[in-house]
Amino acid sequence: MKSKIISKKMIFFLGALGGLLYGYDMGVISGALLFIKDDILLTSFTEGLVVSSMLIGAIFGSGFSGPLSDRFGRRRLVFMISIVFILGALALAAAPNMTVLVIGRLIIGLAVGGSTAIVPVYLSEMAPTEQRGSLSSLNQLMITIGILSSYLVNYAFAPIEGWRWMVGLAVVPSLILMIGVLFMPESPRWLLEHHSEAAARAVMKLTRKPEQIDPEIDEMKEINRLSDSTWKVLSSSWLRPTLIIGCCFALFQQIIGINAIIYYAPTIFSEAGLGDATAILGTVGIGTVNVIITIFAIMIIDKIDRKKLLIIGNAGMVASLIIMAVLIWTIGLESSFGAWIIVACLTLFIIFFAFTWGPILWVMLPELFPMRARGAATGIAALALSIGSLLVAQFFPMMSDVMGIGQVFLVFAVIGIAALIFVIKFLPETRGRSLEEIEAELRRRTSAKGVKE
Repeated sequence: MKSKIISKKMIFFLGALGGLLYGYDMGVISGALLFIKDDILLTSFTEGLVVSSMLIGAIFGSGFSGPLSDRFGRRRLVFMISIVFILGALALAAAPNMTVLVIGRLIIGLAVGGSTAIVPVYLSEMAPTEQRGSLSSLNQLMITIGILSSYLVNYAFAPIEGWRWMVGLAVVPSLILMIGVLFMPESPRWLLEHHSEAAARAVMKLTRKPEQIDPEIDEMKEINRLSDSTWKVLSSSWLRPTLIIGCCFALFQQIIGINAIIYYAPTIFSEAGLGDATAILGTVGIGTVNVIITIFAIMIIDKIDRKKLLIIGNAGMVASLIIMAVLIWTIGLESSFGAWIIVACLTLFIIFFAFTWGPILWVMLPELFPMRARGAATGIAALALSIGSLLVAQFFPMMSDVMGIGQVFLVFAVIGIAALIFVIKFLPETRGRSLEEIEAELRRRTSAKGVKE
């Protein structure tokens, strides 16, 4: 599958398009659930199952896609992922019962897991060092655009309760991705290892200045010389601490509560007294804020240390969750005023998430791992992310029934405090360093601690 030469902007746009599909399929179910219940009987458990079945599929998709991308290349796997997206969307649109609905979401999940593992790696390896943060953040921007698109589609089809149109329209961006990948170049780091230096140089000319190519090629060749096979690097003692850190980082990003908002915001607003259409419109507002703030994040992410941004985000998210819990207890949800307080607090949460934890995770995960096992290691971290997302999706409805929404968001606030401690104590800073410099520092640090390879 040969690619034709395209512009730098198109490379990164198409490379990040998998993120848009992830965001669309993550957000569309929130509005569709309001109307699926009218056609297919759902309990609080089966409602959670419909949402979380995508994430069960994502666990397998992320687990397998990393090693496959290291073996066959990033482009080929993205092409296969786009086909899986199409099949899943068609199955959902035609679902006659809950069983087929869950199967369709499982299929979508395989593609979602693959995209979370591969898209960040591809963008990170294609980007020059000084722009890696902003260009890698395109994945999160596309996720937010996908979520907003799903909310707009939900709102458009709410008057006719057209949930099948909501879930089925994911076919459109999937087709764009499938066609676009034919024009995308392969990652230069993968080409250098599996094909030739000439092929890697040809791709690097599309995204880098001429004077940047030789030093970066030399660094990649040196790292290749030091590295063993993918499996040996992945199972080595020196990489294990970083792999654990990456998995914990991905897990915290999910269990801090973001997906409770993405998946169940319309349901929360509806239960708070807003009508179905108004509840979906409220999510459109949140989705719009998410996109705008993510664009702001792309502008600053290469100018401020990653850890500093994460700490600011943690503080803001925890504060918004605590404020919301207190106001729910004191004011309640019976009045429209209480409902709009929830909208305001959730919007504040989204603001702090969107310019910190949202994009920075996708930037830092590929930065943390060595070239020889980057796809596989990022896939393992994405698997941890999918598990976290699954836990939130499955248990949030049941926890809300038992504890009440206010207490559940307080639990998320406690998790946010734990995430803050994790960032301060364990997460390394990666801004302003090449991927090869980060790997070399990782090797030196673990060797200095006496960890054997």
